[in-house]
Order: sequence, then structure tokens, then C-alpha cells
Amino acid sequence: MVQSHDIHIDMDYAAWIAELKHRYRSAQVKAAVKVNAEKLLFNWQLGRDLVQKKAEEHWGAGVVEQISLDLQREFPDESGFSTTNLWYMKKWYLFYMPENDEHILQSNIEELQLSIYQFDKKLHQLGGEFERAILHQAGGEIGGEKMHQLGAEFPLPFALVPWRHHVEIISKCKSVKEALFYIGKTIEQGLSRAALVNCIQANLYEHHGKILNNFADHLPVLQSRLVQEVLKENYDFGFATVGHEIYDEQELEDALAENVTALLLELGSGFAFIGRQKEIIVGGRTRKIDLLFYHIRLRCYIVCELKAKQFEPEYAGKLNYYVNAVDELLKASDDNPTIGLLICSDMNSTDVQWSFRGISTPMSVATYNNIRIKDALPTQEQLKERMEALQREMQETKRLIKKQ
Repeated sequence: MVQSHDIHIDMDYAAWIAELKHRYRSAQVKAAVKVNAEKLLFNWQLGRDLVQKKAEEHWGAGVVEQISLDLQREFPDESGFSTTNLWYMKKWYLFYMPENDEHILQSNIEELQLSIYQFDKKLHQLGGEFERAILHQAGGEIGGEKMHQLGAEFPLPFALVPWRHHVEIISKCKSVKEALFYIGKTIEQGLSRAALVNCIQANLYEHHGKILNNFADHLPVLQSRLVQEVLKENYDFGFATVGHEIYDEQELEDALAENVTALLLELGSGFAFIGRQKEIIVGGRTRKIDLLFYHIRLRCYIVCELKAKQFEPEYAGKLNYYVNAVDELLKASDDNPTIGLLICSDMNSTDVQWSFRGISTPMSVATYNNIRIKDALPTQEQLKERMEALQREMQETKRLIKKQ
């Protein structure tokens, strides 16, 4: 702390200064969110005007370019009034409010809003000051109206997502439902634009919530839905390399453990790595869990067992044992029930469903793919030979072109 002369600094003063700093940071966030929400509302309403006024029919095909010139002349320091951006505003409005069905957005927005409100509740528990301020501020007034009073005309979640994110979503998504899914993910996980594009390219929407599980039978409804949002039906292990075409669980685990950062990125936001071969002692005997995680948002442990082969019914019993052990030995009183996640090379859905019968612990089974085989990768010498051959081919092609 910087100290001036003629002052006595004590704990009360330090606490007061800390509170002032916190208050000002909160004010900064609220101001930034307010500005962003107002600009988004303006974009939405301009897109709506272009549609409802039938601007091109009324004033001619060049009207959008003319509006762009007029606005840029009036507001030279603003960068959002290009002709392209104005076309995106119209596209944004039409995507969610098509002329032939203006109620399509309202029919899909309620579930997303419920998810956002629940996420706000989780943020209170976790102390997420920045995100909490965003949610509370955007729930206030924009454009002179209460956000919730605008209804489907401009839904609350839209104000929580930056404009360029909206452009990426409407440009790459095929339906309102898919677009709202990515809006929810952006809000919940604070996705950057690059991370959002990666999620869309990975088709996260299609894989979302499809993991085989028994969560609905053994978890509260809301917790069950949250867990299914977090876990995937398939994991891309393309970052990991094993030595041979035929490999065992130990080799697979070694390959993943050598790339923990990449593994956590593939698992998704909120996973904290506790350890591999996590030792637990039951009845004087040592047992070891392949991989153990704690999920910050779900507030629970996740026991992960790896199998380098197709699912077998006996795997469910072993995973059930480890989940119960973690509940008994590691789970705190304020933690949610431990989740079991078995990741195997392949599965038969009937095998999995029958194996879950009679098991009361929440568990799921997923698959993995794209594991790399070291022997299948070209050596440095092989790569050099291929490059030289390619160069010779290119030179020969150029020679033949010149002859012609």
C-alpha cells in the first residue's frame, strides 16, 4: 500500500480501502456491461427497422449503404457502422425473428433463461464477482425499459454476449435452438470468440447431453441436467500418442497424463486435476483410481476410469466401487454426490444400460477416438524424403509447363 505523510494506517483503514477498490471495480464492470447492452439493443432495433420498414423496397437497394454513410459521418469515432455490419444487424434480427414466424424465439428462450438464472445462483456460491455483476446489471434497464419487460423482442441473454460473438453464431448455426445453446455456453464459460468458434466447429451442440448415464435416476433434476451439460459422449484424444497399435490402459493413461493441459481443455471448463492412480485405502488394502478430478461448477468429484477396449459389463461394478469410496473417504459435507465417468474405446448402448440397473451411484460411459500411434507416424528421415520427392515433382511439372 502506498503511504502518504501524516497518517496512521491500521486494519480498519486497510479494510475500508479494500472495500472501496471492490466497489469501484464493480462500478467499472457495470458501466461496461451497460454500454455493451445498449449498443446491442441498438443493433437489434436497427436490424428490426430494416426488416419492418422494408427499407430496400421503400428507399431503394442502396439504402443500407446510405445509412452506413450517414451514421459514420455523424459518429466518426464509432467503428460499428460499416455496411457489412448493418447487414449483419438485419441478418441477426431475421435469424431469431423470421418474418413467417415471429414467435419462434420466444418458444426457445425460456429454457436458456432458466439455465442463466441457475448459473447466477452458482456464481453466488463461488464468488464470481465479474460474472455476477454482468448478470445483475444486464437485468436492469437498457433503452429506458426493463430487460425482462422486452420479452422475446430482445431477450436478456443477448445482452450478455459481445456483438462479434453474435455474428459468429448466426453465421455458423443452422437453427435458433443451436444458436441459443452457444449463447448459453458463452455466458456460462466466458468463451472468447476463438473458443466459441472452436466449439461450433467441433459441433459441440450435436454431442451435448447425449452421454449414456443414469443421472436422472440418482441426482436431483437440476443437478442431473448440469452434469449432462458438462460431460461429452465422445472425447478427442488426438493430442496423445501411444507406442503401438495394440496398447493397454497403462499406456493410454501415460499418454494422457503427459498432456494434462490438453486433457483438461478437452474435458471442458471447470475440471480440476486431482491426480492419477489416486490411492485410496479400504479395509487395509490399497486401491488406485485411474484419474480423479474435481469439477468447480458442479461442486463434486469425478472419478474417471480408462479402458483401451470396448465396454464390458464388469467395468460398471468397478466404477461403482470407486465412486462409493470417494464419497466415503474424500467427499466433504457440502460437496454434491461423486460422479463416475468411464471412457472406453467403444460400447454397446444396451450393454451399458443393463449394467446400470441396480446401481445407485450416478455414472456415465463415454468413448474416445483419434489416439495417435507412434509407429504410424513418419520419422524425420521419412518426412525429409517425402519433401524432396514433392520438390522433384514440382520441378518436373514446371519444366513440362514451360515446354508447352
